[in-house]
Amino acid sequence: MKGIVIYKSKYGSTKKYAEWIRESTGFDMAEADKFRPDELGKYDTVIFGGGIYAGGIAGIAFLKKNIARLHGKNLAVFCCGASPYDADFMKALKERNMPGEMSDIPLFYCRGGCDIANLHFADKTLCKMLVKAVAKKDPAQREVWETALVEASETACDWTDKAYITPILETCGIA
Repeated sequence: MKGIVIYKSKYGSTKKYAEWIRESTGFDMAEADKFRPDELGKYDTVIFGGGIYAGGIAGIAFLKKNIARLHGKNLAVFCCGASPYDADFMKALKERNMPGEMSDIPLFYCRGGCDIANLHFADKTLCKMLVKAVAKKDPAQREVWETALVEASETACDWTDKAYITPILETCGIA
């Protein structure tokens, strides 16, 4: 089986998971922005990964544009976020990002990390504003993502764990 891991990573967590998948499978690996879609034909398995930003999966447009080239292939998508896993959020994320013929592609969650001090200006500004708003809440009333945000505002956090790739590999018939 010949496969590839295609990813879009802004701060490094998605790339780290793509590298772990590559190490575990021997698959090729490429950044979505640098990969030529006409090369998809030589792969049996395509695993795509992207970070979650404002309810979107980074780089998912690559799959949408190339869905016709992906028919008949073993496919999986993983996304990375800073919050702990939440089934309702994942359901909504899939509905928003993978509609129609993409809805049958398995979607997996891999927890990433957050280092607010090293974010790009716009992301840092947004996070700081959110932290101020969340800090006013009683900690017992915070959503899980809000708790993760506050934690990451105090220190750099890395929640990545190689165990998150196991279900991806199993679904693709690799593990």
